[in-house]
Order: sequence, then C-alpha cells, then structure tokens
Amino acid sequence: MLWKLADGLKQAEGPTHMAVILDASEHTHRNEMYDQYKAHRPPPPEDLVPQFPLIRVATRAFSIPCIEKAGLEADDIIACYVMAAKNAGWKVTIVSSDKDLMQLVEDGHVDMLDTMNDRRIDEAAVNEKFGVGPEKVGEVLALMGDSVDNVPGVPGVGPKTATQLIQQYGSVEAVLASVEEIAKPKLKQNLIEHADNARLSRELVRLVCDAPLPEPLEDLILKGIPRNRSENSSRIRASRPS
Repeated sequence: MLWKLADGLKQAEGPTHMAVILDASEHTHRNEMYDQYKAHRPPPPEDLVPQFPLIRVATRAFSIPCIEKAGLEADDIIACYVMAAKNAGWKVTIVSSDKDLMQLVEDGHVDMLDTMNDRRIDEAAVNEKFGVGPEKVGEVLALMGDSVDNVPGVPGVGPKTATQLIQQYGSVEAVLASVEEIAKPKLKQNLIEHADNARLSRELVRLVCDAPLPEPLEDLILKGIPRNRSENSSRIRASRPS
C-alpha cells in the first residue's frame, strides 16, 4: 500500500508531500476527561506487537516521515496537519476509512482514500454514511457513542436516531435544549438522564486541530523511494531523531 502511494501515485496526480502518522501512547487528554476511554479495548494480537517497530523502520526506509507525538492520538495529529495544509492552500488526501476523520472532509480541499476498497470519500459519501455533512459528523458520533473507543453516548440512541436528531436540531446542545419536544418518552428520558454523557462524548470525539506540528509541513516532501541499500541506509540515518 505504501509503495503504491509513494511511488505509483507520484507518477500521475500524486502527492508532493506525505507522512505516516502513528499513535505514540495510549494515554491522551481524552483519558484525563474520561478514565474509561478505550478501557474495554482488547490488547493487540501477540503476533502483531513485534511488527510495530518494524512499521516505523520500514516507513523511514521509504524516506517518508513517521510522525507520532505523546499526548495526541494519530487522528489528532492528522487533523492538525490537514488544517495547516488546507490553510496553506494545499489539497489534502487522508489515507484512511476511519469514521472519526470524516469530520475533516471538505470538497475541493480535503478528501479521504479508502485503499482497502479503492474509493474516494468526499462530502457526498460522508452524507450517505451519516445523513449529515462532515461538519455535523461529530454531533452524530457523540449521541450514538462508540463501543470500540468506549465513548458512552446516550443509551438507546443508535446511528439512525442520532442522525434524525441532528438533522432536526443541528447539534448535541440543541438536542438537549429541545428535549421537551421529544415525543418518544424513553428517548426523552434517556436524553435527560444522560445529558452529561452526551456532552462528554461530544468532547471525546472532537479532533484536536490546533496543536503545534511535530515536523514542519515542508519537511513532509516526498524524496522518492531509495533503490539500493546504501542510499536507503543514509536516508534512514538522516531521519533518526537526535
């Protein structure tokens, strides 16, 4: 996948800059907000764990920056780079199908590439999935919650109900402010009783977009894939942190 992105796409309308973004640690500001965040996520498979350092080595062997920062999830770092690149007038493609990152999609500026299904994700695709535009995806995610990341959401509110509520009211806060208008008794009760969790969930799914960049945008320039061992070794040494 990385070879295709770095080498194949560069021959056409491919990227001029690229980075691989990884999680540096499990503990972030979200754990400070909610100590049960990702608490139920099982450990990675044993045979996958030894591959983590190899991924970093392999990425740098491609002369591609491998970026991670303690205290921020990979999604947050990606969001920061997306905003910085967009503000600089660049067109950005996020190589992922992660639903949280769909909050960043903006036609003409930011799209996503799902390499597993070989498809582009634009605003229309986001709307098809969530029933709302990218700017409202975080509102839907907050109400429905996320069992994988242990984001609580509101009990009894699934994707369909969350979408309907945000389509009608526009935001989590607007839903909570209009709770007396909710016709379904159980839904109304859950929204009242779990309002704090709804607000917490909205912050848990909110991407950090304004943290300092670990490396400057210009340092992400694609240098081409090294073709021999000596060239490869020199580039690996050059990319090692001091």
